[in-house]
Amino acid sequence: MNLPNKLTVMRILLVFVILIISFLNIPGEVFGISLKFLIIEIIFIIASITDHYDGYLARKNNQITTFGKFLDPIADKILVVTTMLLLTERGTLPAWIPIVTIFREFLVSGYRLVEAKEGGKVVAANIWGKIKTVTQMIAIMLMLIDSNKFFAFTATNLPMPWMILNILGSIMMLISVIATIFSGYTYLKNGKDLFKDK
Repeated sequence: MNLPNKLTVMRILLVFVILIISFLNIPGEVFGISLKFLIIEIIFIIASITDHYDGYLARKNNQITTFGKFLDPIADKILVVTTMLLLTERGTLPAWIPIVTIFREFLVSGYRLVEAKEGGKVVAANIWGKIKTVTQMIAIMLMLIDSNKFFAFTATNLPMPWMILNILGSIMMLISVIATIFSGYTYLKNGKDLFKDK
């Protein structure tokens, strides 16, 4: 197994570490941030870094493999959906956001299965997909350390540092949801020929 693939596998293993930590009772705070979620935040950042470098190293060293192409997007989805569900369980994120995200991923994954079976053209990632990925990662990083609810700043008088965090996290997450919807729609629209009866 080459280094890029090892980084991808490592990212999946880190998700399991995040899950284990989420079940532990870790008391205490650091600068008003839950110690448990601060640890999860650090692990999430490390996992996000591996997401960048596995693809970069695979392209740079010509180590792109079928295994990597299959596992890398799955690892990304597992990381994002898991942390979103943790935020929902904590009460920070409304349930409809991970539901929209999961629905989009199932929709696109289903399309890719049809694409592989029918031998259709590969639909390139669009700008909405890139916006989705970046804003999701930033939003999750911000919301992991902010225990206030999604858009809490509109109804609660938060201290300034927490208000800034809440504004940035909420807006980034909202942008990611919009990008999620448009990226899924654009992906399917560009590959609509696959669904025509032959």
